[in-house]
Amino acid sequence: MKHLIIDGDPGIRKDAVIEYDEDEVVCFSVKRQGDWHGPERVQLWCTVGTEDERETYERREYIPMYLETDHADSESITVHS
Repeated sequence: MKHLIIDGDPGIRKDAVIEYDEDEVVCFSVKRQGDWHGPERVQLWCTVGTEDERETYERREYIPMYLETDHADSESITVHS
């Protein structure tokens, strides 16, 4: 499980299956940042992981500040569902 910051909006919502860096992950949460006072493009701050990690996410059995953070551009994201 990790945090993924996406520059731009590829059109995803919670529980979307996406592919980036040749990994297929599920977006457990999506937070939209920068609509009013943010950067030029909106940013999506997502918590992503594999389907096996869903129970860990739902039970909050992790420490959010210790999750690895990745950064991607919306053009490099492939949305599967």
